[in-house]
Amino acid sequence: MSDLIQAVLHSDEKTNLRQFASILRTQEKRYLLRNEILSLFADYCQNYEKSERFYHFSHLSKLIYYIQEIIIDNESLCLIIRPRIASQEAYRLLEDLTYEPMSIQELLDLRDRLVGRFHPQDGDVLEIDFQPFYDYSPAIRDPKNIGRGVAYLNRYLSSKLFQDPRQWQDALFNFLRLHRYSQYQLLINDRIQTQQRLSDRVKQAIGLVGALPPDQPYEQFRFDLQELGFEPGWGNTARRVQETLEMLDQLIDSPDHQVLEAFVSRIPMIFRIALISPHGWFGQEGVLGRPDTGGQVVYILDQVKGLEQQLQEDIELAGLDVLNVHPKVIVLTRLIPNNDGTTCNQRLEKIYGTEDAWILRVPFREFNPHMTQNWISRFEIWPYLETFAIDAERELRAEFQGKPDLIVGNYSDGNLVAFLLARRLEVTQCNIAHALEKSKYLFSNLYWQDLENKYHFSLQFTADLIAMNAANFVISSTYQEIVGTPDSVGQYESYKSFTMPDLYHVVSGIDLFSPKFNVVPPGVNESVYFPYSRKEDRLLTERDRLENLLFTLDDPAQVYGTLDDPNKRPLFSMARLDRIKNLTGLAECFGKSRELQEQCNLILIAGKLRTEESTDHEEISEIEKLYQIIHEYNLHGKVRWLGVRLAKGDSGEVYRVIADRQGIFVQPALFEAFGLTILEAMISGLPTFATRFGGPLEIIQDKVNGFYINPTDHEEMAQIILDFVTKCNENPRYWQEISQRSIDRVYSTYTWKIHTTRLLSLAKIYGFWNYTSKENRADMMRYIEALFYLLYRPRAKALLEEHWRR
Repeated sequence: MSDLIQAVLHSDEKTNLRQFASILRTQEKRYLLRNEILSLFADYCQNYEKSERFYHFSHLSKLIYYIQEIIIDNESLCLIIRPRIASQEAYRLLEDLTYEPMSIQELLDLRDRLVGRFHPQDGDVLEIDFQPFYDYSPAIRDPKNIGRGVAYLNRYLSSKLFQDPRQWQDALFNFLRLHRYSQYQLLINDRIQTQQRLSDRVKQAIGLVGALPPDQPYEQFRFDLQELGFEPGWGNTARRVQETLEMLDQLIDSPDHQVLEAFVSRIPMIFRIALISPHGWFGQEGVLGRPDTGGQVVYILDQVKGLEQQLQEDIELAGLDVLNVHPKVIVLTRLIPNNDGTTCNQRLEKIYGTEDAWILRVPFREFNPHMTQNWISRFEIWPYLETFAIDAERELRAEFQGKPDLIVGNYSDGNLVAFLLARRLEVTQCNIAHALEKSKYLFSNLYWQDLENKYHFSLQFTADLIAMNAANFVISSTYQEIVGTPDSVGQYESYKSFTMPDLYHVVSGIDLFSPKFNVVPPGVNESVYFPYSRKEDRLLTERDRLENLLFTLDDPAQVYGTLDDPNKRPLFSMARLDRIKNLTGLAECFGKSRELQEQCNLILIAGKLRTEESTDHEEISEIEKLYQIIHEYNLHGKVRWLGVRLAKGDSGEVYRVIADRQGIFVQPALFEAFGLTILEAMISGLPTFATRFGGPLEIIQDKVNGFYINPTDHEEMAQIILDFVTKCNENPRYWQEISQRSIDRVYSTYTWKIHTTRLLSLAKIYGFWNYTSKENRADMMRYIEALFYLLYRPRAKALLEEHWRR
């Protein structure tokens, strides 16, 4: 990127750079972000009467486009440039327009100095650097392939099989010998003692099953294969057993990455799964809309059903019915004694619609009953997680009658507990972030000390670094969750290097090119959320009841606001009342637009109506703000605010009732990691307007099956919605067209069948990789443990002592 700076300096635009730099130095703010830089450059071009060509195509405009941040340091400018996705460079531009590169350490020192936290006379600050541990592991080269880690890993493993066949064939042979279910040996028995014997017997077995009718059941030739050294797990019919053995034969003779993935995906190695989600109110009824309780709970419960169904299918296809093998899935969460009418005080709760899937609740130890008897905010949960993991291990072993085969962490707290459990149980660990708070709260690392009493980011960001590096593989819902877009930094990318002033510097927090990252988007529960046009699957009584609730019911206990004209097109949104979900921003946008008020009613389903009913500081603030906006813009008669918690079936029908009236769904979050409500609305047939900040950019194709909005620009947001409404008024078929494309988009791409098939395949392949590369991870795990015991644990204990005093 120094080439771009050179291009400006060696052209007649050098004067323009000097002028623009002079303008930047006059700014009151000393830390400018990309949008502010672009806005200042646009103003410069207008004020200096620059041509459109200069604004769009000059060397200077190209340089400005790639600048992510500018820090004004006395008379010099620090330019943080992002020349490409997942890459960053920093340069110091001096007043005389000479420039020099800055190291990561120099940049982090500068950021500390900016906030008055630079104290070199007191000694160096702790540096965290994970890069040396990734230097000796395979790495993706092309940023476009980030998030396709397993495809790269398969090619890498198959090339190793080819380059060093003896070592890797021995590893594959020993891996196959590992697998058992309870007391039963799977795949190969003691009749096969060497890799060479395996190769010979595979060819014999292929001949045996090849002579059988393709559909002959496995149990009819089971003992013939057993004589050759093969136990159950190869398939349920002669055809399937033959296919699996031929894959292994090909791997032994001529390795191929596609064959490797297909073969390892068939190995029966996962029967018991633990999903970890400690925070919030985790239950099946009466919890959605409570603090810290929303899309993650829906995601996990739907995922569990999909996982159980896929495990059952895999077990049947592997021919393990002969051993009476059954899968078991457990969601591990915390038990809340003061359950507030929920089931969150029950130790075990069976998950609806499953055969053997459960919510297992383990209480936090009673360090302070005033805290641990009640709900605890996700920002305050950190002191209890280590002992929770110890107690949970005992409970999980009892329920599984052994240990799980896969542990899946969810969110920062669940991922940390997953690390602690996986390390003790020696089990494959998968992380799902859902949302990393660091990218949601601007400058949250830089000003962590000012925010610590409220958010405790020093613990959360440390937990994130520990868990994401410890994980065998990481699932993200979108590509940009990992590395962002050309215009914005990804959530994981934000952990690559940053400062926590006075605490530590992260020189290299995560290797974005590691093959551990995989994009596996979630699905939507198709039995609850389905198109409004499927009248035969809808209950008339439920529809009428919810239509009354949404538009006409007069019940101040659960509804605020009466509509002057209930027949206007409904503009609908449903979310928790917190700052990031930004329902108050949508209400303000509606309040500022007379035209929108003339065309639509605003319908909000959002948590609670009264501040005294909440104990969450953000929710209380947003409740007060929503009332203030309604009064300030005189929205009485135009807004209905429902403070209700809907049953899951009701939430599906609510979308359909809105669609019956040709309404629209708006998701106005300031940032959304993915957006399950977007999938729910789209599959119901609702034209959807969603934030352009985060995952919705990959779900929606703008103006094809939905629309992007900028929730920080109320005027633009209102205009985009108005343009759609106007077009619908002029052409009644337009609403139907967008509605049908929304439905088609979800069914083609976002189903739990696609998700769970991929997740289990990944778990098996990374299980194989983890087995073959265990010695390469030992040093990193020791480093991670040091961070946990020397950095995380003391801070967690300090917070626990603070809780004692409450």
